[in-house]
Amino acid sequence: MKIKFRIATKEDVPDIVEMIANDKLGKLREDYKNPLPEKYYSAFANIDADPNQELVVIEDENNTIIGTLQLSFIQYLTYQGGIRAQIEAVRIKEGLRGKGIGEKLFHWAIDRAKGRGAHLLQLTSDKQRPEAIEFYRKLGFTGSHEGMKLHFG
Repeated sequence: MKIKFRIATKEDVPDIVEMIANDKLGKLREDYKNPLPEKYYSAFANIDADPNQELVVIEDENNTIIGTLQLSFIQYLTYQGGIRAQIEAVRIKEGLRGKGIGEKLFHWAIDRAKGRGAHLLQLTSDKQRPEAIEFYRKLGFTGSHEGMKLHFG
């Protein structure tokens, strides 16, 4: 399957949200419907306006969106003023998982992070997604830190 990567546009938002909402955890926290709530378009506008954010989609040879991720570049003072890249919201369209598309997406993201000068690429994965965690380990990611979150509602 021939695929291509590109930065998402506003027109892609419904397809992206549909993929994000299409799993057991996403169904609980997303509000995917037609028409899509305006809050998703507002979030997209903020992401699109920020040069340190890249919302990426994968298209197949028919220009159908089949995957997505968000890549954030975080400047900080440690590591001598280093940049770390953060991956969020990785999704491959249902029915296409397990075909190597996710691996190609991650290799693209790794190259992109290196190209932007990041010294580190990090991600978090919900402990309720053991298959995803195993996938990330196979790509070379290690559980080097204990992550914590404080939800506000």
